[in-house]
Amino acid sequence: MINLESYYLFSNGKLLRKDNVVRLQRQDGKYKDLKIEVMRDLYLFGEVETNTKCLNYLSQMKIPVHFFNYYGYYTGSFYPREQNVSGTLLIEQVSAYQNSLKRMELAQKFVFGAVENCLRNLKYYQRRGRNLTDEINQITALEKVIFRTASIQELMGIEGDFHRIYYAAWFKIFNKDVEFDKRVRRPPDNLVNALISFLNMMTYSVCLSEIYITQLNPTVSYLHTALERRFSLSLDISEIFKPLLVDRIIFNLINKGIVSEEDVEKNSNYCYLKPTSLRKVTQAFDEYLQKTVMHRQLHRKVSYRHLIRLECYKLVKDLLAEQEYQPFKLWW
Repeated sequence: MINLESYYLFSNGKLLRKDNVVRLQRQDGKYKDLKIEVMRDLYLFGEVETNTKCLNYLSQMKIPVHFFNYYGYYTGSFYPREQNVSGTLLIEQVSAYQNSLKRMELAQKFVFGAVENCLRNLKYYQRRGRNLTDEINQITALEKVIFRTASIQELMGIEGDFHRIYYAAWFKIFNKDVEFDKRVRRPPDNLVNALISFLNMMTYSVCLSEIYITQLNPTVSYLHTALERRFSLSLDISEIFKPLLVDRIIFNLINKGIVSEEDVEKNSNYCYLKPTSLRKVTQAFDEYLQKTVMHRQLHRKVSYRHLIRLECYKLVKDLLAEQEYQPFKLWW
């Protein structure tokens, strides 16, 4: 079995098809040929020009391309024509969205999985001497309300409340003096918020790549509203995995001194990771995706990334009425 790789390109230049190769022609005249036969997906962070010949080839080879701007902000994805299509599944996926009870049930489970995994992180650090009892108790109380919510709006309100408590506890987890007391998004206002924003977007992109391999339609979601020009199902699934793929990486990067305030550019209106820091954080993210854990049901080691695909298949089974969906919960 071929081990597929994600490619992360930070250089500026032109992305072209050269025979059966995708080539990045850099501005300094040098070039890099990409091993298309082992490429899983492609992440472009530099200013890159391309053409339909190259995109058609990437589509033919079933390779999604994710675009980020200079500041590491996700701007969009090139999503190849779906190869694994199922009319039956699409009908069931849309029907579940239109059925208010079924949509609510799935949305509640996405939030429940996210809360469970955030609690797992807090309890991990509680066992290592951090006093997180109040936060754990508050979030546990909110968790009990999840399955009593009557609307998506009410559910999103619960999610916002638990995230507020969760993020407020992070200063007890960090062993470095960093500025962070609440989540600030567009634009982020400090190092931690910049890390959250960037790694959230990387997680959305990975989820989208894994959805592509399945027969799920990425535009039909349940927790997040399905809108035009948005792959909202990746937002749903990423909620479950952000405590693993975003939060734990940030705790590790800061507590081990791998990133610091020197890794960001600041002014009065924004705070973004420097280009060199983007590379460093991206490398940490990719290495984390490749970590493995012994799966309790499969009884074999699977990568953190593969857990996302398995989550998609679990959702497929639920939509086809084969097995009730239960969200992924951290056990380590």
